[in-house]
Amino acid sequence: METDTTIEWSETRLRVRYAETDQAGVVYHSNYLIWFEVGRVELCRDHGFNYRDMERDSDALLPVTEARLRCRNPALYDDEIVIRTRVAALRSRAISFAYEVIRAADGALLAEGETHHVVMNRAGRARTFPPEFAARLKR
Repeated sequence: METDTTIEWSETRLRVRYAETDQAGVVYHSNYLIWFEVGRVELCRDHGFNYRDMERDSDALLPVTEARLRCRNPALYDDEIVIRTRVAALRSRAISFAYEVIRAADGALLAEGETHHVVMNRAGRARTFPPEFAARLKR
């Protein structure tokens, strides 16, 4: 089931909140990882399922095993941003996502990154990616 997918980007918009910035009004770096999670959840919705349903109905959890973030330009308080998310690779027991964070006003690339996940059940054992959800992500 190894796949390098070229599924189009899922896009989610949000506005940078004051609590996400430092005293200079620049977004603190750890917030990008939170935004990546927002992007993953919305990508699942765009592909016809709720991430929570996959956890509940198929006993399939996707813990992050690796994360990469590269900041390119500062995101600032009150910027409207677009979080772009896509499946980068889908394997039988793992999935990787790619991300771009873009300022909506000028299209500037603010950050990019990847997260890698293994598929586990609630008992903490590796398992295969549920086929019904893998099929939706490949569409």
